[in-house]
Amino acid sequence: MPVSRNAPIKTRAVIVGGVRTPFLRAFGDFIALDSIMLGTAAVKALLEETNLSGKELDGIIWGGVILPGSTPNIGREIGLDAGLPRSIEASTVTRACTSGFLAITQAAAAIERGEASIMIAGGSDSTSNAEVKMPQSFVRKTAPVVMNSKSGVIDYFKLLGKISLRKDLMPQRPQIRERTTGELMGEAAERMARHYGVSRAEQDLYAVQSHQRAAGAVAGGRFACEIIAVTTPEGKTIEADNIVRKDASLDKMARLRPAFAKDGTLTAGNSSGLTDGAAAVLLMSEEKARALGFVPLAFFESWSYDAVDPGDQLLIGPAISMPRALMRAGLTLDNIGLVDIHEAFCAQVLCVLRAMATDSFAQTHLGVDKAPGELRPEDINVHGGSVALGHPFGATGARMVITMANELHRSGKETALLGICAAGGQSAGAVLRAAG
Repeated sequence: MPVSRNAPIKTRAVIVGGVRTPFLRAFGDFIALDSIMLGTAAVKALLEETNLSGKELDGIIWGGVILPGSTPNIGREIGLDAGLPRSIEASTVTRACTSGFLAITQAAAAIERGEASIMIAGGSDSTSNAEVKMPQSFVRKTAPVVMNSKSGVIDYFKLLGKISLRKDLMPQRPQIRERTTGELMGEAAERMARHYGVSRAEQDLYAVQSHQRAAGAVAGGRFACEIIAVTTPEGKTIEADNIVRKDASLDKMARLRPAFAKDGTLTAGNSSGLTDGAAAVLLMSEEKARALGFVPLAFFESWSYDAVDPGDQLLIGPAISMPRALMRAGLTLDNIGLVDIHEAFCAQVLCVLRAMATDSFAQTHLGVDKAPGELRPEDINVHGGSVALGHPFGATGARMVITMANELHRSGKETALLGICAAGGQSAGAVLRAAG
């Protein structure tokens, strides 16, 4: 269970810096970099950018979703590969697409309980390096023979007679499918779109907005202090995201075929794509930050982690977590300067906005009479979101925190409300406040 934000606070944890790798479409230039290598690049760059010695760290908390079977605690491997002192402990958290977000709030909670003074938290994922699994039937048939030291040639020949080429030897294609329902995430988003009456035209319009805003942020240098250069094993240096389309248009979106149903509304254009990348955040106690000469950017006013029935509205969770984070902070939407919502699908974002404006949803899911209020699509994601920037599962939450912390510091706005959905019907929401 995620750490409660209501634990006694001894000191305030502040965000003092953050970086991310470029976010690249999977199976491209980052194909030779796994989640550990991407995370290592982010952590090393963060220490270099902040001129902080690794000896100062108390620990690392890292988020990931596609974890390698042989080294699931990638946080520890990242610390070792980054050259940090081997005495610095590290852990890995996994909570689907909220993993990087959870890593950061757990680090903040540890600092605020007085357990640490300086932490690095973030996340990474490499869809390009997702492990291709053999069918379990193959494992069950071969394991009793292979793992038995007494097995001989005859046993292996008998085993060959039991193995089916089609059933036992054909690798399984990785899919983002719910274990409990068998449903693809995109199929669940299609159901939500029908439930809330979200049209294809609305989704395409929002997708164009995401790309145009992301392209504007790139052109305006908004990400310049966040994105680091990464050199691949082949010697190619990558300095920018490659999914953002500055020429995105409704006409181009309209030409794309439905991706999850013949008569569906979700396409490759209005859905986030498979992405490789990493993001890392540096957090300190406020006292330590000021003692070391760091400028605090922002801190967490509140957060909330929640879940719904995955067989119902799988990705509606931010409509619960964001209002709960507001309530825990004693705030309303009127008090919020920036809103940033993860864009798994444009349909999912638009459904969340409608649910947040619906009294009956608030009564059923939040236990209050009135809905939090109305947010228009143009009111959120000032620099675009995952549809345009990409979505490395474990890194997206950290990417959102970095961008919003920088934007609060830069814009003079006081608060930002963040929301992110995840597989399994889970979600997270948080209120960030500018550090004065």
